[in-house]
Amino acid sequence: MSNESLRRYTDIPALTYLLTKRKITLLDPKSWDDSNDSHYLSLYKQRNNLKSLLALCFTEADETYHHWRVFAGGTGGVCIRFDRTELLNAFEKHDGIRYEKVRYPTLVDLRQKKPVTKDLPFIKRYAFEPEDEFRVIFESKTKEHPKLDIAIPLTCITRITLSPWAHKSLSVPMKTLLKSIDGCDRLEIVRSTLVGNEEWKNIGTSAA
Repeated sequence: MSNESLRRYTDIPALTYLLTKRKITLLDPKSWDDSNDSHYLSLYKQRNNLKSLLALCFTEADETYHHWRVFAGGTGGVCIRFDRTELLNAFEKHDGIRYEKVRYPTLVDLRQKKPVTKDLPFIKRYAFEPEDEFRVIFESKTKEHPKLDIAIPLTCITRITLSPWAHKSLSVPMKTLLKSIDGCDRLEIVRSTLVGNEEWKNIGTSAA
């Protein structure tokens, strides 16, 4: 894990939007797969009389199979690695933004000490702890926002990793296409070898 980086697992359309518009998008969490998580965010919204509550999730963890399969599954998945300081500086320029590392208490923990409302957006069940999530939220008491775009500089992107399930013959033209976007020619773009690393295989082959 590197405290200098934040990673966002997403897909090619979202990446293309980010690179062409120089914006990253916060969305309404009500459709999230984990209803425990979205329920806590809904409670926070209701108790604070908010008209809008949007969120965007990152991870502080290094590359894992879980992150790829759950958040960027399939051949069109990507992982965007950001310089943490530069990215958060961009968020801080916008009113209504909060961000924190997510905590993962057990039910026993919460029975013994109930959470306070202000912490609800940053609490998930203990079973999700390996996600090592860092969350950004936007809140507004005056206006309903279906989504929110935050302007970010491309210099905050330190690497783009294509899906480990992307075919090798297709990853080269995809890299070329992404680098052809204005201002993206110097981006580091690689294909993950998480599920197919030749050096790993060769070491096994040479086992005594």
